[in-house]
Amino acid sequence: MINDPDCIFCKIVAGDIPCFKLYEDDATIAFMDINPVNPGHALIVHKAHHKDLFEIPADNIASVTLSAQKVAKAVQTTLKPAGMNLLQCNGSAAKQSVMHFHMHVIPRHIEDGLTMNWELVQGDLDKIGALAERIRGIM
Repeated sequence: MINDPDCIFCKIVAGDIPCFKLYEDDATIAFMDINPVNPGHALIVHKAHHKDLFEIPADNIASVTLSAQKVAKAVQTTLKPAGMNLLQCNGSAAKQSVMHFHMHVIPRHIEDGLTMNWELVQGDLDKIGALAERIRGIM
């Protein structure tokens, strides 16, 4: 398994750093975020070290997503929040603070003060269509 000895998540996976573990299977581990934005905020990581969405193999993403769903269902049953965000960040501009692919499960409450929601503003449909064509061209 790929491991980065300087990565805090790899140290958690190895058992070198304790965590509040919620779930573990052969591929993933889920634990409470110790800097939660809301109570119940959890992290799901693949046990193999991959920096981000662009490096992790598709089957590993699938494992993380399935584990995130299990954790989200348990958090929903336990806390009954008004909503739930599953968040995955890539790069410093997206606020990725640990360079090990991971997904956040974040319970949400009405007017909880989190600012990651945005207002809907109609875009320029011609520009959106042209950009879609460019993106499709490289897929």
